Amino acid sequence: MKNKSKYFKTVSNMDDEKFTPRLAHRDAIGMPDLMKAFVKHFNLSAGLNSQKIFDAWDKVSGAESFTLNKFFKGGTLYVTVSSSMVRTQLGFQKDSLIKAMNDLLEKDPLFMKDCNAVGYVKKIILR
Repeated sequence: MKNKSKYFKTVSNMDDEKFTPRLAHRDAIGMPDLMKAFVKHFNLSAGLNSQKIFDAWDKVSGAESFTLNKFFKGGTLYVTVSSSMVRTQLGFQKDSLIKAMNDLLEKDPLFMKDCNAVGYVKKIILR
């Protein structure tokens, strides 16, 4: 099995099904670099980015208590809101919400900017 990361190497046990990631013997590295390498090595970036986008929606919109369901696909965030009044108010603020969410994601050190599957929010659809 090839190494996917420059920080991690795979150590095989007797069965090839089990493996233990170990840090390669190198100089000390910082925790942010180690976390990014861990996320990339185990292919967790798409799921982690989705969660970060959902958290950004909750923080920026202020409609966490009215949000029933969130789904992200292809740059579009689909949000189901329980109140028609809140949905209308959020509809007027879509552009500013997208900008604020992307600014928040840009500052987040765990948001993987180079993930092809899940990137920044381009569009919001309210239901």
